[in-house]
Amino acid sequence: MSVNLSLVIPVFRSQAVLPELHRRLIAVLEPLELSFEILLVEDCGGDDSWGVIQDLAMQDNRIRGLRLGRNYGQHNALLCGIRAAKGEVIVTIDDDLQNPPEEVPKLLGKLAEGFDVVYGSPQNETHGFFRNQASRITKLALEGSMGVETASMVSPFRVFRTRLREAFVAHHSSSVNIDVLLTWGTSRFSSVKVRQDERTVGDSGYGLKKLIKHAINMLTGFSVLPLQIASLLGIAFGSMGFFILAYVVGRYLIEGSAVQGFPFLASIIAIFSGVQLFSLGIIGEYLARMYFRSMALPPYTIREQTLKIGKPSKSHDQPH
Repeated sequence: MSVNLSLVIPVFRSQAVLPELHRRLIAVLEPLELSFEILLVEDCGGDDSWGVIQDLAMQDNRIRGLRLGRNYGQHNALLCGIRAAKGEVIVTIDDDLQNPPEEVPKLLGKLAEGFDVVYGSPQNETHGFFRNQASRITKLALEGSMGVETASMVSPFRVFRTRLREAFVAHHSSSVNIDVLLTWGTSRFSSVKVRQDERTVGDSGYGLKKLIKHAINMLTGFSVLPLQIASLLGIAFGSMGFFILAYVVGRYLIEGSAVQGFPFLASIIAIFSGVQLFSLGIIGEYLARMYFRSMALPPYTIREQTLKIGKPSKSHDQPH
């Protein structure tokens, strides 16, 4: 039987909220009269989320559970679920109920207007100050790969046409960003404003440090913007050096005296050396990514998955 809709949900330390998430999703999706499946991808959070997923799969054969070999991160878990999805349209939603399932029809309605990707942009951010600032840093990093307008829409609550995954079927790097990968398949993006609720159970897996690291990984993994910045810095400070040289020579020719002061010379040397080291660091970051990609590290491995009959089926780790 064909499936109209696949919901892909990365799961991380959410054993307490999964039953409620399932109840609300079913209440929203069944009246739509669409065939659907729910893929719960457990990212090895260390709690009993996988046990809860197994129980839910036994109760509802529309649920498919995938358990990763270790903790790979949200976007890697999403990629796993997206590749396993059978529906014509994919919805991705967080597991913490901050993205209300009741808003899914609103995104589907916008997609029906002819767009390929629709984001649910929150009407108001409910995270703390530092988390909100880190999210803004991430969106600034996305601008280099996606464009300013598209990056401003980005949210983990999204709906898109499954055929878009054909554009990144050959992507096997361990560095994954779903939003950037979607730009490889389309430019037809849109967004709708959705409610964002307060998190009531547990803590977010994304802190300030992790989000900044994610932004840096994304910039160097999917964009050449840092290299362009290094080039511009080289041009700027090279021009500064030329004007300083012109000033020193001009003063010597006009006044017959050289520019005095060791601090002046030392500061100029320090500035130029700093720029050179900064540029070398950026180049080194790219070389490191090329090295890791040459190692062909998988973006995820599947340790275990549920079957429709409700019994879990263990298998060897499957690299992808």
